[in-house]
Amino acid sequence: MIARGMVHGRFQPFHNGHLEYLKGAARRCEEVFVGITNPDPAHVVPEEADPLRHLPESNPYTYVERMLMVKAAAGDAGIGAERLHVVPFPVNEPELWPVYVPDGVVQFIRLFSDWGGTKLERLREAGYEVVVLDEGSAKEVSGADVRAAMRAGERWERLVPPGVAAVLREIERIPV
Repeated sequence: MIARGMVHGRFQPFHNGHLEYLKGAARRCEEVFVGITNPDPAHVVPEEADPLRHLPESNPYTYVERMLMVKAAAGDAGIGAERLHVVPFPVNEPELWPVYVPDGVVQFIRLFSDWGGTKLERLREAGYEVVVLDEGSAKEVSGADVRAAMRAGERWERLVPPGVAAVLREIERIPV
């Protein structure tokens, strides 16, 4: 078993695909670090490999709101608080990673897009061991899907873990 592993994402919002990603790392690690990318809206920059990720409408939730979602989802999955650490992860500023990421962390990623390949290259260039989870599988849900369903008044709750739905209802003042 790996001592420390890390997953990361924008989690705008945290959805069922993110939960599978988190659980995949948690099965392999004693401790799991969850890096929330784009923690500071003032430092979000366009990325050629994912041209929509920097737009304000793609990033409606604050770092703290996303942290609450991650913790709720981890609780839903039975990942105890003593094993879970949520940290900022400025994905476009690799020079800051050592400030947030402890030495020896194995980075877990899922490759569904060009953006995943870009992250893989950055992580390897920074000297991290990288494990690709679910290689060859297709992305089943995205944050854009959840946000679109919420805007359209459609059933979005099935796309997110129950604890995340509760957090989103509170944030968005969505009736139960």
